[in-house]
Amino acid sequence: MGEGAVDVGVEAADRLATARGALRRVEDRALGVRPAAEPGADGRLLPVVPPLAELLPAGGLRRGSTVAVAAGTGATSLLTAVLARASAAGAWAAVVGRPELGLVAAAEAGVALERLALVPYPGADLVAVAAALLDGLDLVAVAVPDQGVPAADRRRLAARARQRGAVLLPLGPWPGADVELNCAHVQWQGVGGRAEGGAGRLCARRVHVQLRGRGVAPGGRGTGMSLPDSAGRPVADGAAAASTTPVEGREAG
Repeated sequence: MGEGAVDVGVEAADRLATARGALRRVEDRALGVRPAAEPGADGRLLPVVPPLAELLPAGGLRRGSTVAVAAGTGATSLLTAVLARASAAGAWAAVVGRPELGLVAAAEAGVALERLALVPYPGADLVAVAAALLDGLDLVAVAVPDQGVPAADRRRLAARARQRGAVLLPLGPWPGADVELNCAHVQWQGVGGRAEGGAGRLCARRVHVQLRGRGVAPGGRGTGMSLPDSAGRPVADGAAAASTTPVEGREAG
């Protein structure tokens, strides 16, 4: 075996060791106890912020499911919004392959950083790292690489999530996901200056979050959100979030 092959093997082992080390630290802090669900829930749901609860078929993140977050503008903010309420309620989460994740912004969105494990550079071992984390955590977000994830590996991770009662959160294209969330009609507030009713600097971002997938009408559905609002939080966007509205021109996944 050549020196190059040895180096690759060492790098792979280091990445897996990083993931397993993160998992051990989380398990040590959690003492092996999974969080309780919100009052009134059936124990199979993890809570989400109210605008997303209105969209998701079960009103929360069902354990064992795969919930994809489509890539694009606002995707990282949407991901932190998905993680926020569950982690605040005691769930343990991991984000794999997203080195640019802003921890200050995540904390402002409500993510409990003390229950968040990060594996920013999984390399070619993304699937193995994610599988290891699904064994012990409640939510595992995986940034889909440019080349995508092979169908066999997608099925393997989805099956692992079902077996362990975790929620798999792919960030990017993921055929076969139970549901998919994405941001549309993104509009920043505050950029127009005082003459146009703004403050001359970015202060909040309004988006229309769309949902499609199983348990959702073929046209999908959506709701308005501030993602984030001026305090960095994901919240319902006033009257736009008072009721869900149909999403035209999209077929269910």
